[in-house]
Amino acid sequence: VGTQYLQPLKDSEFLSSIKHRSAIPGGTCEFDLPEYNHWLRQPMARRQEDVAKWQEIIRPVCDAVTEVLWLIRESAQPKEKVAINGMYQHKMRKDGNNRLLRITLPVGSNLYPEISSSQHRFTLRFLDWSTIDSRAVQTGHDVKFKISIC
Repeated sequence: VGTQYLQPLKDSEFLSSIKHRSAIPGGTCEFDLPEYNHWLRQPMARRQEDVAKWQEIIRPVCDAVTEVLWLIRESAQPKEKVAINGMYQHKMRKDGNNRLLRITLPVGSNLYPEISSSQHRFTLRFLDWSTIDSRAVQTGHDVKFKISIC
């Protein structure tokens, strides 16, 4: 079977034209994709029907990815840690089986993690989000969080 079930999406000239033009900055303008522009002006029900048809084609991939992610997430138990002054560093195990980091903060926290990593270690910085008009800054407080290294 392989990827044959995705063939209808690959064969769609409509989707292919959007895919190729969207890689070009400004490439999805009305004059670049008149068919897409026409489709966008169709009734919402018609567009939803088309999208549902495309989603049904990729459903097996989505289901498989969901299962694999569940298995990876469940492979590690969360551990409580503290980021001193909003920063936490961790040296990775040498076996190289790290695939996913899960960071959990208390509900309602105004902080979010910024993650940078290499194959040897990762660094978490917890940033304090204030508004969309100002840049987030690293908190100066210690942050309790849970981490799963899956």
